[in-house]
Amino acid sequence: MKFSANLGFLWAELRLPDAIRAAKAAGFDAVECHWPYDTPADGIKAALDETGLPMLGLNTRQGDAKRCENGLSALPGRTREARAAIDEALDYAGKIGAAHVHVMAGTAKGADAHRIFSDNLRYACDKAGQTGHTILIEPLNRHDAPGYFLNSINQAADLINAAGLPNLKLMFDCYHAGRTEGAVLETFREVAGMVGHIQFAAVPDRGPPDHGEIDYKTLLPELYRSGWHRPFGAEYRPGSNTDASLGWLNRIRL
Repeated sequence: MKFSANLGFLWAELRLPDAIRAAKAAGFDAVECHWPYDTPADGIKAALDETGLPMLGLNTRQGDAKRCENGLSALPGRTREARAAIDEALDYAGKIGAAHVHVMAGTAKGADAHRIFSDNLRYACDKAGQTGHTILIEPLNRHDAPGYFLNSINQAADLINAAGLPNLKLMFDCYHAGRTEGAVLETFREVAGMVGHIQFAAVPDRGPPDHGEIDYKTLLPELYRSGWHRPFGAEYRPGSNTDASLGWLNRIRL
C-alpha cells in the first residue's frame, strides 16, 4: 500500500517545501495539501522535483474563516468569487503538477445552494477538462463542520450521478464517513466507482490512525483488496510532533 502525507496537518509548523522533504524522509509515497496559496508555487515544485513525490491535490479557498464559510461554491450571491477560487486552484495545481482540486462547498443549505453548487461544479469540471485535472467533492461530518452544505456520502453520490461528468469524483474520507455513515467499508463499496481519493484519521478524535473506533490495520488492506491501489491520504492531527506520531506507518503498510 502507498500513503500520502496531508501537509495541512502533518508538519504544519514547517514551510511547505520543507514539509515535503520531511514527508519523503519519513517514507511517504506522495503528499497533498489544503491551501498552499501563500507559498510561491516554484518553491513547492522544486521540493517535489527534488524528492520525487507527487502532489495529489489541494483545496479551493475556504472564504472567510472568521465567518466559518468553509468554501464558496454553494454560497448564494458568491458565484464570481467561487469561480475565481476555482480558476486560482486549477492554475496553482497546474504549476505544481497536482492532479486533483477539491472544490469546497461552504456553509449553506437549501435548493438555491444545491443549484449553485451544481452549476459551479459544472464550471469547474469544464475548466479542469481543459487541463486534465480531476475535481473532487468531499462530504464533511456535522460534528466538525456544522452547516456545511455537503454532509453525506449519499448527497455527494447524487450530485456526481446527476452531473454525469467523467472528471467529477468523490473524496472518500474514512474519518468523516466513520463519524456520519458508520459502516465505512460497506459504504465505500457502494460508491467505489466514483471515488477519486481516500483519506483517513482516527475516529472520533481525528488523531493518528493507531487507535479509535476504526481498525485501520484491517480496513485499509480491505480497501486495497477492493481495488484501491493509489495512495491513501493521511489527514490526521498528529499532536505536537508529527514524526512521533508515525509508528502506524510501517505497521499498516502491506
